[in-house]
Amino acid sequence: MNVPIALIVFRFLLAPIILSLSYFIGESSKPIILILMYLGLISDILDGIIARKQNISSEKLRRMDSQTDMIFWLSIGFATWILYPKLISDNSIAIWTILGMEVACYVISIIRFKRETCTHAFLSKLWGITLLIAFTSLIGFNHAGIPFFTAIIMGLISHIDRILITLILPKWTHDIPSAYHAYLIRKGVDFKRNDYLNG
Repeated sequence: MNVPIALIVFRFLLAPIILSLSYFIGESSKPIILILMYLGLISDILDGIIARKQNISSEKLRRMDSQTDMIFWLSIGFATWILYPKLISDNSIAIWTILGMEVACYVISIIRFKRETCTHAFLSKLWGITLLIAFTSLIGFNHAGIPFFTAIIMGLISHIDRILITLILPKWTHDIPSAYHAYLIRKGVDFKRNDYLNG
C-alpha cells in the first residue's frame, strides 16, 4: 500500500466532508470540523515524511500533494464563510487579496512553465501554521483579530516569495525552499534541500 498517496487522498476527501458538515449541520459541527482540519494538517506532514523515508517521493506525488493542499484549505475557507458569512464579508478585502495572489502564482507558473506551481517553500509552511491558528479562531470562536491578520500578512509574504521563485527559476522544478534558493539554482549552485520540504 502506498501510504503517502493514501494520506493525500484522505486529505482530499476531507474537503467535501467539511463542506457538507458546515452546510447541512451548521455551527454544531464546529468541533468536528476543527478536528478534521487538524487531522488534515497531520496527514500533510506525514505524507512527505513517509515518502522520503520510503524513498518514493516523486514529482507526481509532490504535485498531487500541492493541489490537494489548496483544495483542503479552500474547503476550510468556504466552511468558515458558510458558518459565519458576516465575519468573512467584514474581512473580504484581505481575503480577496490573498485569493488574488494565489491565482497570480498559478497564472505566472503556467505562463512560464506550462504547469502549476509546486514550490513547497519554507514561508508557505509557516503560512500553513498561521492559517491553522486563524481558522481555529474563526471557526472555533467566531473571531478574526490578531490570528486572522497574522495569517493574512504571512500569506502575502509567502505568496510574494512563491512568485519570485517562479520568476527566478530557469526551468520548472518542485520543492524550492525560498527565492534565494531559486537564485542558487539559476546560478548553478548546488545545495542540500532540507527535510522539511518533504512535508
